Amino acid sequence: MISVPRSDRLHIALFGRRNVGKSSLINALTGQEVAVVSPVAGTTTDPVYKSMELLPLGPVVFIDTPGLDDDSVLGPLRIEKTKTILRKTDLALLVSTPETPWGPMEEELTELFLKRKIPYIIVLNKSDRWEGTRQQDLAQNKALTTAPLVKTSALTGAGIKDLFNALVQHGKVEAGQRPLLDGLVQAGDLVLLVTPLDQAAPKGRLILPQQQVLRAILDRDAVAVVSKVSELEQTLGKLAFPPTLVITDSQVFAQVKAVLPEVVPLTSFSIIFARYKGNLSRFYQAVRAIQNLNDGDRVLVAEGCTHHRQEDDIGTVQIPKLLQKRTGKQLDFDHVSGGFFTADLSNYKMVIHCGACMLNQRELEYRQEFADERGVPMINYGVLLAYLHGILERALMPFADELTITKEVAR
Repeated sequence: MISVPRSDRLHIALFGRRNVGKSSLINALTGQEVAVVSPVAGTTTDPVYKSMELLPLGPVVFIDTPGLDDDSVLGPLRIEKTKTILRKTDLALLVSTPETPWGPMEEELTELFLKRKIPYIIVLNKSDRWEGTRQQDLAQNKALTTAPLVKTSALTGAGIKDLFNALVQHGKVEAGQRPLLDGLVQAGDLVLLVTPLDQAAPKGRLILPQQQVLRAILDRDAVAVVSKVSELEQTLGKLAFPPTLVITDSQVFAQVKAVLPEVVPLTSFSIIFARYKGNLSRFYQAVRAIQNLNDGDRVLVAEGCTHHRQEDDIGTVQIPKLLQKRTGKQLDFDHVSGGFFTADLSNYKMVIHCGACMLNQRELEYRQEFADERGVPMINYGVLLAYLHGILERALMPFADELTITKEVAR
């Protein structure tokens, strides 16, 4: 990998009204002209992502959002899009100035921060223009009592170091995400990766989940062996000892199962990412809903990225075909892809979600909770395909300490 993928970066989003200096603060914090600034209110019209290396936090992505008080024709749409950024925000900076009144917009945002358990810092910017008691006034607000308040001037640099230190302090807590292979791979283990090089794989490269798992194995001082499905039997024959774990692409579960001895632990890249980014137990429990599907039920297939569909695409072709064959039901499928998730699930009996390698943890957790609140089961590609190929119990055994695996569900 040339750089850390955005999905694994700490997401730091800046919110506030127009012309409070959000873009200028990003430039001041990073010491670079990475965001466009202008005295004209409303320069930023859509969320802008800036990936940076911010020591000692490491890889982060700053999200510069449009002003909450955008009164243009497209203003309401921009404001709504700004609020959707909350779904992927790990740490929020709410920017105000001495010249802008603290009102319902700011109150609504702080309530959303608290509701979604998003840590936030209040930034009183442009402090060089005014001296008074505004900082103390803001501190009296009941909704803000748990949030630090930092006074800054992006123009003069005053307070930027204090803001940086507050950002690092809160960011370190949020960056403590569970390691990708935590509890699965130890130093000295031999892990075999079965990686199909199908049409969806970029020429000359492995797809992102394969890259990240491979790197995680090496980071744990374990040994990685990579094989295509067609060479799996030959690869196993050349190993002096059976692998500690085999990780495969979900769509070739059947081929790998036919070759791999039953005693060798097996799971998939997608299941590993389901656990890494979201709640694996919820995905597993959603298997029960498959047995309740009926003719004419609608199923939503959701992916976190957009890509060119191949002839045998896993989401639009393979999964619908296998699910209808297993259930014997005629189902209607809709598909959605990209960074934003449909807001209406009322017509769906189930959501099937990809491995989410392109989404950060906050976004996938949001999607799971969103579906759960509406009573719509959400299942992961890997979990579903393991079930459809009759090896769900085996594919989840590496996570047995975390799940209550029952044969009733796995059958």
